[in-house]
Amino acid sequence: MDELTADECRVLGVLVEKAFTTPDQYPLTLNAVVNGCNQKNNRDPITSIDETRAFDALESLRAKKLVIRADMAGSRANKYKHTANDALHVRAGELAVLAELLLRGPQTLGEIRGRASRMHPLESLDLVKNMLEALMQREQPLAKQIPPAPGSRAERFIQLLSPVSYPEDAAASPMASSDEPHQARSSLQERLDALEDEVAALRSALSKLAIAVGEPDPFNPVS
Repeated sequence: MDELTADECRVLGVLVEKAFTTPDQYPLTLNAVVNGCNQKNNRDPITSIDETRAFDALESLRAKKLVIRADMAGSRANKYKHTANDALHVRAGELAVLAELLLRGPQTLGEIRGRASRMHPLESLDLVKNMLEALMQREQPLAKQIPPAPGSRAERFIQLLSPVSYPEDAAASPMASSDEPHQARSSLQERLDALEDEVAALRSALSKLAIAVGEPDPFNPVS
C-alpha cells in the first residue's frame, strides 16, 4: 500500500474515530472533517488544516481506496466515509487502535487502551497487545514497537501507514518528554475528553427518546 501523508493520516483517523463515536453524524461533510482534524482534544500534534488541504487529503485517500463519497438523499454537501476495514483487512478493535495511533502518534499500551476504548471496548492490556501484535505480524506491518520515551520503561507503538512521520530516533525527540507537569495535563485532558464523549452520547440518547415519545428534540428546538 502507498504511504500516507501526515494530512491523510489525520483525515483517515478522524473518519474512523467519528464512525465509532458519533455514528448519528456520520458520514462527514468536508467542514466536519476539517473540524475533526483541528479539534484540540485527542489530537497530537494540534493542526490548522484548511478546507483545501482536507479536500486534497480526502481525494487522495479516495484514490488509495481508503475513503469513498457517501452522498445522502436531500443533502447539499458531499459526505465522506472510510473503507479502512475492508481496504486494510482489520477487525473493529484493531481499527480503533490504529486510528488512535494515527491521531496521537507514539503511545504506550496503557495510553492506547485508555484512549481507544472510547471507540471500541478494550477489556485488558493483553487484548490491546494481541491486537498490536496482529498489526505488526502482517506481511505488510501496520504497526511497530519503538523504544520507550526518555525517563520511562514502557514500550511504545507507532502506526506504519505513514512511517516517515516517526523516525527511528523518536525516543530521543524533545517532544517525547515525560515530565510530571505534562503527565498531569495529559491525565486531566483525557478525563475531559471522556466527559465530552459521555455528554455527546447522552444528548444523542435523549434526542432519540424525545422523538420516540412525540416530544420535540430538546437540543434542536424548532424556532
